[in-house]
Amino acid sequence: MELKCKHARSSFRIISVPLLLLALMTGSNGCKISYSFTGASTTGLKSVSIQYFQNRASLVQPGLSQSLTDALIDKCKSQTSLGVVNGLGDANFEGEITDYNTKPLTVSANALAAVNRFTITVKVKFTNAADPDLSFERTFSRYADYDSALDLNQVEGDLSEEIIGLIVEDVFNAAFVNW
Repeated sequence: MELKCKHARSSFRIISVPLLLLALMTGSNGCKISYSFTGASTTGLKSVSIQYFQNRASLVQPGLSQSLTDALIDKCKSQTSLGVVNGLGDANFEGEITDYNTKPLTVSANALAAVNRFTITVKVKFTNAADPDLSFERTFSRYADYDSALDLNQVEGDLSEEIIGLIVEDVFNAAFVNW
């Protein structure tokens, strides 16, 4: 008799596991699961707008504002399914370039700069209409070091592009990945 009860319990387990799986599968039809390969969360958002970033740095580099604005637009287009709109979208970026400079970083034995640091700083205001708690106003700054034997004009284009890429990544992550 005892052997029969153990067998009955074992049969119940075998039958109940498939029933439980079937119930979970049919009951989940009302749920929506979305995956993102970029890690970006755009829940509740359908559109994004990126306002032109004015250059208010003491040293103004022509084209930097457009490069930064375009890079952020490209990032949003390639990493989200949001439509980019003129005017105001459900998500909106605006801001300004506040600093663009180069300074000596280290000094060699003969009192000359060995390495210079090139820095770009951007103030960003992000507004999320679907979830205002995710909105922010922050400053993002990145830099690149270069050999002082080189003139800034020789490395400025490549370094600006590199730094803008890093800043755009930081801004995007703060807005959509919540880092």
